[in-house]
Order: sequence, then structure tokens, then C-alpha cells
Amino acid sequence: METKTYYFIGIKGSGMSALALVLHDLGNTVLGSDITQYTFTQRGLEQAGIEVLPFDPANIKPEYTVIAGNSFTEDHPEVKRALELEVPFFRYHDFLGHLIENFTSIGVAGAHGKTSTTGLLAHTLSGVAKTSYLIGDGSGKGIPDSQFFVFEADEYRRHFLAYHPDYLIMTNIDFDHPDYYTGIEDVYDAFETEAKQVKKAIFAWGDDSWLRKLKVDVPVYYYGVSDKDDFVAKNVNRTTSGSSFDAFFHDELIGHFSVPLFGEHSVLNALAVVAVSHMEKLDAELIATELASFEGVKRRFSEKKVADMVIIDDYAHHPSEIQATLDAARQKYPDKEVIAVFQPHTFSRTIAYLDDFAKILDQADQVFLTEIFSSAREKSGAISAADLGAKIENGGEVVHAEDMSPLLDYHNAVVIFMGAGDVQKYERAYEDLLSDISPKSN
Repeated sequence: METKTYYFIGIKGSGMSALALVLHDLGNTVLGSDITQYTFTQRGLEQAGIEVLPFDPANIKPEYTVIAGNSFTEDHPEVKRALELEVPFFRYHDFLGHLIENFTSIGVAGAHGKTSTTGLLAHTLSGVAKTSYLIGDGSGKGIPDSQFFVFEADEYRRHFLAYHPDYLIMTNIDFDHPDYYTGIEDVYDAFETEAKQVKKAIFAWGDDSWLRKLKVDVPVYYYGVSDKDDFVAKNVNRTTSGSSFDAFFHDELIGHFSVPLFGEHSVLNALAVVAVSHMEKLDAELIATELASFEGVKRRFSEKKVADMVIIDDYAHHPSEIQATLDAARQKYPDKEVIAVFQPHTFSRTIAYLDDFAKILDQADQVFLTEIFSSAREKSGAISAADLGAKIENGGEVVHAEDMSPLLDYHNAVVIFMGAGDVQKYERAYEDLLSDISPKSN
């Protein structure tokens, strides 16, 4: 590939920052623009020496190839300028669709579990073969002459239809993004359309009734814990230090695998990685070694200890994801009280899942809520966090970043901050409070 200068409009977006890092690693000059507010993705850009500018149409030069984030419409000043100059112009997903054609590409799609599975797959394959990857937590790596390219395939607005991967892992089909999809049938239609573009094989979770309906021309290998699956995890052992299992392809033992991860979904994600590796005839013992050393992805069950509390940060913003996160916390900390602090993400999602959110959150010992996080597309709605709180039995109090003191009543417990918005500001406020009241050693 000849090297170019790539300019990213909205470079701090999680997919955009990852793609910027990939193109930078492949020897290109990369720069871009975004809001000045700090985001968790910008650290990687700074470490790579990638320049991030404030938005300004004068940034766009005639020799640039421009890649625009999907939330920037044609009336955005920089997009307008790029179109006026008639420079090569791509949307994020369209550019990625072209890029992956140069490798054996493995996409990960699903309503939930995409980022965790992509991260696990990228980490594992990187230890065995040259692998480039793009993960939805803002991590990206480009390695010239890579054998594999692992990437997250997002179904939002059917953007993943820009991809024709060699392999595709499908973790599940669920109704999400109610601002775009009309219902579960519409989501299924998008996934089946994408599945028909896969070149070699699909690996799908066997317990998902929608994934069982897939009608495609390539083989579909189902993975799970049931004898009806092609790839099966048996002798599953979930402990406070992680999860392990024996993996079988039909009746053939592939090997024994362990991951330092928690929750039932972690076993399934690891099994999907084993399945892809097996089809590519990679050494099972090497795969086992790599799986065992995985440290997780950003904002997915990220842990720290402050005073006597375990604090977990997680991107969960859908009932299924909250359930998976609470399940993981119960596995790792079976003897501790679990407190959930949940930031509902968008009014439409909160309305669509009001009863489900309440039911799932009640699996925590105590629940706190923040106000609903609105999106650029949706500034207000006919619901509030207090409406959700009224349906929750184990608490449901709405807290604010200026006063996180209600959480100071808990000791030697686990607090999970969950949400896809800016829930981390509440976490930081709580950590500051905890630090202030903790005894100082002189």
C-alpha cells in the first residue's frame, strides 16, 4: 500500500481513533480534529504522536485523504470543505471495508460482546501470527504484511454492510438502537444481509434462536455449551480467579483453555476465539497460552481498588449487558455486596427497556441511578431516571456528580459504574470523596 496523509474528522471516536492508529502504524501520516474535551481514546493518539486539532475548515488541505466519523453530516464545516476541495473522501465504515480486503479478515458482530470478543481475538492471534486489529475501545494496531485483520463490525445504521470479511463471529442478535431499528426482525434482517457477504465461514452463538435461522451460502459453525453445537465448551469451571473449559469440535477434543475473565459470556467469547483458530489450523497450545494472558479491554469490567472498595467501570448500557456484568462481579466477588450505579443512555432506549432495566438492575444488592445521558440525536424525552428508579426495589435513588455521598454508606463492597455516556465523571467524584475520607498514613 502506498503511504498517504489521512485526515480524520472526529478522530477521538472509538472506531476512528483505532483506525487512525492502524493507518499510522502502516507508515502513513495521520492527523485529525475533534472536540477539545478529554476522552478516554485520546491517550493512544497522544502516545503515537498523532496531532489532534480543534475543528476548523482551514485544517483540510488538498493533498489529504479525508475520513469522516459517521456522526458528522455534510453541513459540518470540515466535511463541507473536504467536499469543496474534492479530496478523496470516505466514511469510517466504507474506508474500513476497503482496508480489510488486504488481509485474512475476521469480523466480530453482535448486539453485545463485540468489543470484548474482538479484544480477546486480537490479543490471542497477535501472539501466534502477524495480526492487525481495530477494537471498539479505541485500540488499533497496523502491522505490515499481517496474516490477519481482526475488527469490530458494528450493526448501527447497518454500517457493517460495508464489510465483506473472510470470517465473522456473531455473538448474538438483540433489539438495540431503537432510534434506528424498528424491532428485532429489522435487526435480524441486517445481520442476515451481512452474513451473506461473508466469504469463508460464520461462527455463531448456538443458543441464540435468531442466529439459528441464518440462511447463508457459507458454513455456519455454532458454538456454546450444548451437544447440538459444533464447537462445545465442556467441564466449565468458573472460579474467583477466572474461567476454564475443555473445547471440542464435534467429538474431537481441541484442548483445555483458561481465561482470567469472569461471567458466563467470557467462556463463550473464548470458545469463539478457539473456533476461529481451529479453522485456521493454528496450534491449540499456543492459543491456550495467549488466552491465559489476556488483560481485558478498556471500559469492560475495568477494576481498581480505592480505600476498602472495589470499583468497576463498564460500558454496559443494555439489559443483557448489565446482566452479564453483574454475573461477572458475582463470580469474582461472591462474598461482597454489589452496588450498581447506572447511567441510562438515551431516552428512547430507556423507554424501550424500562421494565427490563428495573428487573435486571434488581440483581444488584443496591442500585443508584444518574440522570439520563442524552445523545446528539436526542436531547430530551418523555421519561426521567426517577421513573426508572420508581420501578426498582433495591434502591433506585438518583445521584448527582456534585454529591456522591450516599455511596459512602458502603464498605468492603463492589461498586459498578455502568453506562455508555459520561458515567465516569460520577465514578471520579466518588473516588475523590473516598480518598478524602480515607485515613492517611504519615
